[in-house]
Amino acid sequence: MSIFIENSWQEHLEPVFQSETYKNLHNFLKQEYAQWTIYPDMWHIYEAFRLTPFEKVKVVILGQDPYHEPHQAHGLSFSVQKGVAIPPSLVNIYKELADDVGFHPVSHGDLTEWAEQGVLLLNSVLTVRKGQAYSHRGRGWEELTDFAIQELNKQDHRVVFILWGGAARQKRRLIDESKHAVLTSPHPSPLSAYRGFFGSKPFSKTNQILIASGQTPIQWQLSEK
Repeated sequence: MSIFIENSWQEHLEPVFQSETYKNLHNFLKQEYAQWTIYPDMWHIYEAFRLTPFEKVKVVILGQDPYHEPHQAHGLSFSVQKGVAIPPSLVNIYKELADDVGFHPVSHGDLTEWAEQGVLLLNSVLTVRKGQAYSHRGRGWEELTDFAIQELNKQDHRVVFILWGGAARQKRRLIDESKHAVLTSPHPSPLSAYRGFFGSKPFSKTNQILIASGQTPIQWQLSEK
C-alpha cells in the first residue's frame, strides 16, 4: 500500500514519515487494510492535506477519528460524501451554523468547499475499522497529527484552531496562543452539544479573527451542487 501526500505538506511532515513510529504504522495499516474493512479507503487517508495545502491553512477544525460506518468517511473531519445521510454531529454543526451565521440548510454533508477555502478538516487519528470507533488510536497517527499542528505553529499568519470535545482539546498544549487563536467548546455530538456547543458561535468568531488579522473570512454557506 502506497500512502503519500501530493502537496506542500509532504516536506513539512517528512520527519514523521522517516520515523520508526510511522514505519510501524505503515506496516500496521497494510495488515489492517488486507484483513478488515478500514475507513476511509487508502486513497483518501490524506484528503484533508491534499485539499488544504500547508500555506493556505487559515482554520483547523479538529476531530477525533473518521466515521466508522459504510460510505461515510472520505478523509475530512465531520464531513461525509454526498448521498450519505448527515450524521448527528454534523446535523448539530449545521444547527449552530444557522444560529450563528444564518446558514441555510443543504441536503448533504460534504464539507469540501470549506477545505478548499483553507479550513483543514483534520482528525487526530486518520483511519478506523468498520464499526469500531477509535480502533486505530495509539498506533502512531497522533504523532503525525501532533507534528502537523506544530508545523502550523510556524505560520506567519494567524491560524484559528477550533477544538470541539476532550480529544481535540488535548492538542491545545501544542498551539502557541501568542500567535494563533484557539476556540473550544463541548463536542457537537448529541451527547454533549447542549452542554455548551450550541451558542458557542465558533463560525462568526473565526471570521472576526480572520478579518482582524487581514485575512479573507470563510464562506461557511455550502452550495447544493
